Amino acid sequence: MEEVKIGRVYRHFKGNYYFVENVALDSETKERIVVYKPLYPRDDSQIWVRREAMFLEEIPERPDNITGQKHRFEYVEELSKDYTKK
Repeated sequence: MEEVKIGRVYRHFKGNYYFVENVALDSETKERIVVYKPLYPRDDSQIWVRREAMFLEEIPERPDNITGQKHRFEYVEELSKDYTKK
């Protein structure tokens, strides 16, 4: 399975963009958890987490997939800059 790129921008299949802050490990299962934030204003939360497997999973055909993506989140190279490098 592909691993999420830290410090990069991903697009959700519904069209919004998110910045990956980090990847954490679940303390019980050691499963990789993606820590990310929206690149647009939200009232509910500015930090989100999701299992990496779900973050990168293939999604079935659905009417709300406005981007036509194959995966829930896809790396957007043209909008990404690695802010973790000095």
